[in-house]
Amino acid sequence: MSITEKWIGPELSTAVDELYGIQLEPTEFAYQKTRKEFEGDITVVTFPLTRQAKKKPEQIGEEIGNYLLENSSIVSGFNVVKGFLNISISDGKWSDFFREESTDDRFGFQPLRANEPAAMVEYSSPNTNKPLHLGHIRNCLLGYSVAELQKAVGRDTKKVQIINDRGIHICKSMVAWQKYANGETPESTGLKGDKLVGNYYVKFDQVHREQMAELIANGTSEEDAAKSTPILREAQDMLRKWESGDEAVMELWNRMNGWVYDGFEVTYAAMGVDFDKNYYESNTYLLGKEIVAEGLEKGVFYRRDDNSIWCDLSEDGLDEKLVMRGDGTAVYITQDIGTAVQRFKEFDLNQLIYTVGSEQDYHFTVLFKILKKLGYDWADECYHLSYGMVDLPSGKMKSREGTVVDADDLMDQMVQTATAISDDLGKTEGMSEDEKADLNRKIGLGALKYYILKVDPKKRMMFNPEESIDFNGNTGPFIQYAYARIQSIRRKAAEMNLPAMEAVDFTETEKALLVMLSDFPSVIQQAAEDMSPALVANYVYDLVKAYNSFYQSEPIFNAEDEGKIAFRVQLSTFVGNVIKNGMSVLGIEVPERM
Repeated sequence: MSITEKWIGPELSTAVDELYGIQLEPTEFAYQKTRKEFEGDITVVTFPLTRQAKKKPEQIGEEIGNYLLENSSIVSGFNVVKGFLNISISDGKWSDFFREESTDDRFGFQPLRANEPAAMVEYSSPNTNKPLHLGHIRNCLLGYSVAELQKAVGRDTKKVQIINDRGIHICKSMVAWQKYANGETPESTGLKGDKLVGNYYVKFDQVHREQMAELIANGTSEEDAAKSTPILREAQDMLRKWESGDEAVMELWNRMNGWVYDGFEVTYAAMGVDFDKNYYESNTYLLGKEIVAEGLEKGVFYRRDDNSIWCDLSEDGLDEKLVMRGDGTAVYITQDIGTAVQRFKEFDLNQLIYTVGSEQDYHFTVLFKILKKLGYDWADECYHLSYGMVDLPSGKMKSREGTVVDADDLMDQMVQTATAISDDLGKTEGMSEDEKADLNRKIGLGALKYYILKVDPKKRMMFNPEESIDFNGNTGPFIQYAYARIQSIRRKAAEMNLPAMEAVDFTETEKALLVMLSDFPSVIQQAAEDMSPALVANYVYDLVKAYNSFYQSEPIFNAEDEGKIAFRVQLSTFVGNVIKNGMSVLGIEVPERM
């Protein structure tokens, strides 16, 4: 419920009981925001009351409105438009709200709800054969923000990743390094470990294509050639050795994965995301294999002539799904089964949220069906947070061909662009070099994060770096600048020895800001329920626009008296707190000076 719904709900319950003998809880009324063309702060839909009250909706609206006007201290007026009762909240109630909430730097956030099951959000889930790229950036920012939203509404929330550290893709990088690296390391090359390993994933693909071309030239079909190049056979042989615990293969695997993990940590730190726990596919696939064996005995799965194990989901309107290859090696869904079971064993969860792109929609539908068939009732608590891919003006990314936009490079580019723009606009004059670097980092990464998170997660999006860092329009820097301006106002006010704030009459612009601020807790709640940080991003942008309108039309330090100045400074502080809180759930820092 919104704040205004919480205020008016008990009053409405009393009114309909007194007028019609109808007992309704405050949450049972149908509320709406009052449309801009009508006067009012909250609208109550009266159509649902007609049958019990045995009156027309317009008459019900008039009767409830008059009752509230006569009996409620928080209602200052009303109007009825057909079946909609538009109610105005008294300035006295808004004054109370302002005095109680404007100094709360946690406004909009709920305290942790103790003794309740936790939520778990999985995001990132990288492969240890390449560095993180732009697609991972959207994934990480979305997953991190959704987790922060769950925390903001009081849920104990665990942030986790599953690191895909085994499988044929990992072996491809290992084989290529073994054959072509001449022993080079991150230390000898000066490269981050994930980038060095990623280079050999690209090298594998280049050699694989060359060998395919030779096979095709000698009469092999393209389909057969793709499956039978010498280098691919080496990778497949290495995977079998890995699964059997071959000492030399395990040593190489541990060494190269260690390089990648070091690289990932640097990227995550720069991105500003973190994890409470890491899961590794090399561990969870073993549990998955055990569960598949148990499911085979129970008849959930069946074995084909080639020894592979499958799950028949045709009764659920799906296909048959491979859960174990004929040679005994696991597939992706094997480890996903094991990981899910392990997580629910380790934590008291009431929701497990997988942040994974929409191209995996079918995979997660199948996974949840299989978990349910295996008898895990908590499968109903698993949710796939499906999001659209990120495109670039230059086209789609392909990691095998080395055409991805590297996450580190993109973040560096954003900071460099912020530095150039800040210098041109004179926003860093008088700052030390360290202060400049910190500000430009906040602006560059804030621009990147906001541009990505302001888009509804379900939508495919085009990322345009130049648009994202504009200081005007719906961008991170535009919002950051408004926050910095408010902090400048506070510093100036602190030097003035203003009197304690007293009750004041609101102007229309001030009242509009207060009403908008009161919406913030319900925006956070809705964003958490919908798992959509975009709701918060666009709310904060609209709040900044409203504040800028107030700032232009209502002079703060040239107000008629010091009491009014004190009120407007505190109103600005309230707006600043909400901006900071809203941006924090997006993982965006706001600068004190800009």
